[in-house]
Amino acid sequence: MTLVVFLVSLIGSMLIGLPIAFSLLFSGVSMMAFMNGFNAQILSQNLFSGADSFSMMAVPFFILAGEFMNRGGITKRIVNFANSLVGHVRGGLGYVSIIAILLFASMVGSAVASTAALGAILIPMMVKAGYSRDKATGLIAAGNILSPIMPPSVPMIVFGVQAGVSVTNLFLAGIAPAIYLSVALCVIWFFVAKRDKLPTAEKQPKRVVIKSLIDGFWALLLPVFILVGLRSGKFTPTEAGVITAVYAMVVGMVIYRELKITMLMDALVTAAKSSAVIMFLAAAAMVSSWLMTVGNIPQIVTGILAPFINHPVILMLVICVIVLLVGTSMDVTPTIMILTPVLLPAVKAAGIDPVYFGVVFILVTVLGLLTPPVGTVLNVACGAGKINMERMVKAVWPFLLAEVIILVLMILFPALVTIPARFFAG
Repeated sequence: MTLVVFLVSLIGSMLIGLPIAFSLLFSGVSMMAFMNGFNAQILSQNLFSGADSFSMMAVPFFILAGEFMNRGGITKRIVNFANSLVGHVRGGLGYVSIIAILLFASMVGSAVASTAALGAILIPMMVKAGYSRDKATGLIAAGNILSPIMPPSVPMIVFGVQAGVSVTNLFLAGIAPAIYLSVALCVIWFFVAKRDKLPTAEKQPKRVVIKSLIDGFWALLLPVFILVGLRSGKFTPTEAGVITAVYAMVVGMVIYRELKITMLMDALVTAAKSSAVIMFLAAAAMVSSWLMTVGNIPQIVTGILAPFINHPVILMLVICVIVLLVGTSMDVTPTIMILTPVLLPAVKAAGIDPVYFGVVFILVTVLGLLTPPVGTVLNVACGAGKINMERMVKAVWPFLLAEVIILVLMILFPALVTIPARFFAG
């Protein structure tokens, strides 16, 4: 009965238009009233503990780093370097987009922020070069799913906190899947470029490539610095967020001199607003999470999934279908916060590595960003590409299909994730 109260209160409040955070609070209060009666002290304690996390402190710093990168010229230099390398092949700007997204993802970790930043630069470039606006927008939308998979990743931080899993291990486990997804997108784009006979650009002289490398050296050094630091244990993910933000600010202001003092306040306010949404969600989710635990909801769900416990692959497929259905109508962060405490006991009972599960789980949730009706990345890409949702959905589906195939392979062959994860973790 507790599960029914939780689902009815959560879904009902969302249907009447309450924001996700308030829907989570309402569902928590409803369960509290149903079980023991309302207790304001317990409610407030869980609200505070939900946001009071050292790992969650990394979120605002990575968001702030993204704001500094966009305003400080780092994003532009990443694109220029990628363009000098592969811009001359057929459909070269498509490969430029994938490389730029991969590099940018390794510094920001937010699909929406990456889509907004790179879409504004790359889509006009591709259209000007004679590419289909729809295909260019579809590629940018699908490519930015890499952002929550390639470290650092805001969703991985949220999952790590909720699941009690090492965020550093999650970061390092996400590298190989991000590369798989990049290769899959390149393969699909190769056939698109060949079929549509996309134009080729003139090959850049070696001196231009070297010049773009030198110009973008400080921008390209950052992801290497972060990954080496995390792998060696020199700093934690939270400390990496602080270092990234300070590094991006210094490079933008002192070296590239495109980030002006007058821009700092706007960047700080924008980052604060975005961070506040995530932190309040974390606080509200803790209330529901605690009450779900008290109400034995994870045990109830584990019981429902019990027939699949002895078949980990089938269990993962069932969980992915459930998460994907939820992800079509809910954003990434609340999906992770609501489902992690519910699904994790069944995953552990099946003997599935929580780090491996976290990577697959996060990939499934971010695929929801490419599916209507919510589809946050779809909406942002539509704005950047100046096309409507119908055209967007038609353009993105070949790339989405490739990403789903990678997801299925990762479920069927867990070693695709676990072996590289152990290698990167040393």
